[in-house]
Amino acid sequence: MSSAPRPDRLHFTGDAEADALLAAEPMALLIGFLLDQQVTVQKAFFGPLELRRRVGTLDARRIATMDPAQLDEAFRRRPALHRFPGNMAVRTRDLCAAIAETYEGDPARIWDEAADAADLRRRLLRLPGMGDMKADGLLAVLGKRFGVKPRGWDDVAPAHPTLGDVDSPEALARYQQAKRASKQRLRADT
Repeated sequence: MSSAPRPDRLHFTGDAEADALLAAEPMALLIGFLLDQQVTVQKAFFGPLELRRRVGTLDARRIATMDPAQLDEAFRRRPALHRFPGNMAVRTRDLCAAIAETYEGDPARIWDEAADAADLRRRLLRLPGMGDMKADGLLAVLGKRFGVKPRGWDDVAPAHPTLGDVDSPEALARYQQAKRASKQRLRADT
């Protein structure tokens, strides 16, 4: 992930191997963010390790060209990789195809080649399955955990708590508690 200092792990799953993979493999981090919806953070970010175990790779080109039925089966095999395994298999394949096509299979090029932080955010938002919240969270993780802070990063970095603030299991628990409280407040306002 660029020449910035790389953490030995991200504390997103509680599993040492999965957390190390997220720090070492940019594609694992992107797939984790893709899966991070309607499941716990732990399940979402454990998904890349389990996917690699099931299909033998996290290489974007190989996943993009894999038989869709094989990828679907890998997501559905018990325990399923996601609450919506079929949909997430398609989304993962779409994400990998975009990385393969746009960045020649190298997801780190998304941030390594960004002209500035606004360009980095635009690049993240162009990825399949990456909306504003995911782009903000990934931007925060890149900046706060990997030191990837292109010019203008402070102008586009989210001011609210994100996974970028998680640097320990305790910080993950605090982040998840704050997220639950925020969702409860939103529900109460509607």
